[in-house]
Amino acid sequence: MKCIIVDDEPLAIEVIESYVERIDSLELVGKFRNAIKAFDYIQSGEPVDLIFLDIQMPKLTGIEFLKTLTNPPKVIFTTAYREYALEGFELEVLDYLLKPISFDRFMKAVSKALNQSKEVEISTSAEGDDFIFFKCDKKMIRVGLRDILYIESIKDYVKIKTAEKEVVTHQKISVLETKLPANHFIRVHRSFIINIPKIESYSASEIELNNESIPVGRNYKVEVMDKLGKIVL
Repeated sequence: MKCIIVDDEPLAIEVIESYVERIDSLELVGKFRNAIKAFDYIQSGEPVDLIFLDIQMPKLTGIEFLKTLTNPPKVIFTTAYREYALEGFELEVLDYLLKPISFDRFMKAVSKALNQSKEVEISTSAEGDDFIFFKCDKKMIRVGLRDILYIESIKDYVKIKTAEKEVVTHQKISVLETKLPANHFIRVHRSFIINIPKIESYSASEIELNNESIPVGRNYKVEVMDKLGKIVL
């Protein structure tokens, strides 16, 4: 996993960097003393799978930085302040590490990120159709990507909706978002990802597919309108 460190304390960066170097599954691709430089790096299109993010930083806090990202990678907060834990989990961060951070606690947080990445894998059938197996009621249920209408986040679960069925599985919508092909799927709301070819109509506030209305979130509106506008004939 390609990761970056965002922290205004050089010693904190040094500690986390030393931990990352001990884990073969992680590759450190950037270190930033402020969130603005980290934002520029991510906006440049460089791949980032995981951010170790401090909260209390000058100019732009870690929480403010995270809220600017419409398609954030996995995030592990690294902070000396307990009081931001609730807000962190509301933002779907993977874990919340309190400084000073021990290596075993760091490794536990990283394991969550690695395990989530393995839980969702897209496969291709002999006919060339892409699909995913989702765990539901102790069974693995196959869902074709082109059959998906939308995906809805329900706390720590997601509902995958097709014309024929609904599958509910323990997963974060942010994990699925990173796995789905961007040319067919787009996140239009904090709680919804939709399949672009299934759209029947859309406006700046909602998208209709299969006789259902999906809201367009305020923070996603510009990106959604820009992407859908480019495919209008």
